[in-house]
Amino acid sequence: MVVAAVTGGIASFGGFGNLGGVGGGSGSGASGKGGELPPATATVIRTDLVRSKTVDGRLDFAQRRPVKSAVDGTVTVAASEGRTLTMGQALYELNDKPVTLLYGPVPMFREMKTGDRGSDVLQLERNLRDLGYGAGLSVDTRYDGDTEAAVKRWQKSLNREPTGRVGKGDVVFQPGQVKVVSVDAALADQVGPGEPVLTIASTRPVVRAHLDQTDGALTAAGTRVEVTLPSGKTVAGRVAGTVRHEESGSGDGAAAQEGIVVEVVLDGGSRAASGEDAKAPASVKFVSEARKGVLAVPVEAVLALRGENGGYGLQVVQGTTTRTIRVDTGMTADGRIEVGGPDVREGLKVGMAAS
Repeated sequence: MVVAAVTGGIASFGGFGNLGGVGGGSGSGASGKGGELPPATATVIRTDLVRSKTVDGRLDFAQRRPVKSAVDGTVTVAASEGRTLTMGQALYELNDKPVTLLYGPVPMFREMKTGDRGSDVLQLERNLRDLGYGAGLSVDTRYDGDTEAAVKRWQKSLNREPTGRVGKGDVVFQPGQVKVVSVDAALADQVGPGEPVLTIASTRPVVRAHLDQTDGALTAAGTRVEVTLPSGKTVAGRVAGTVRHEESGSGDGAAAQEGIVVEVVLDGGSRAASGEDAKAPASVKFVSEARKGVLAVPVEAVLALRGENGGYGLQVVQGTTTRTIRVDTGMTADGRIEVGGPDVREGLKVGMAAS
């Protein structure tokens, strides 16, 4: 059996001298002397091999989504970009009337009034109670006289006409407190039903990163990543999932449309991103495969073995002699390749092509 140079990532061994047949034991192989020694050597080491991909990212906030007007009107008080809003506060004002943030999973889909029943009524009553207007109110799915009275008290506190009814353009339900990440309608703008007025997100910081379509395996929820923030600080995180391009807020245009946008949650939450510049780029390192504590050599040290059995080998250098041993190969990363076999051990000196 003769030894040939491995192509396609395993380097050429031209000029190594006469390498003979390869057997199975430590004494197998041929030896060479003097000028037949390899032009360079490396050592078998025990190390961690990590295959990774690093892409650009940007700090943002989770669950970015637009808030659209439910009615026609003129913006009389615009939203404030960067502001964090909680239950009972106005997102903006339309026709001199506040559009109030309330908490709940059910969107505002109808006008609520006496006689109505439903889960939307239940979450409205919970908000009225939590805002301090629930005296005598039974929190249930019925919009009764007590509900109407509580709504009137709330409307008076907002300097609004106490109608006792809650219209589609009066409130916006969201799961919790929100952060205004952009303003889509400025003061005096005319907006109609379905037109965006502002874009909100949760207050949880995330990093959004762009991957190629071929990187689908890296987008699974829970995939661990390493994020380098704009300040240079490195923090751990995990993939929460993918987001639609229109929600990514990346501003990357057509280039982003060709890939996948993933949302990365930072370990440490808000503390991890405190003081970071949200307008500066970050980087995200995705680990696709890792092997801990394996034996490895430079890729250029591995030989392709020709003959009946084929496979791969290493040229072991012992003083002024060499011998070739058969090895099994595994993962490659950062110019090194995992090797194994009965004759492979840590500290072994092996030949390789000249650098």
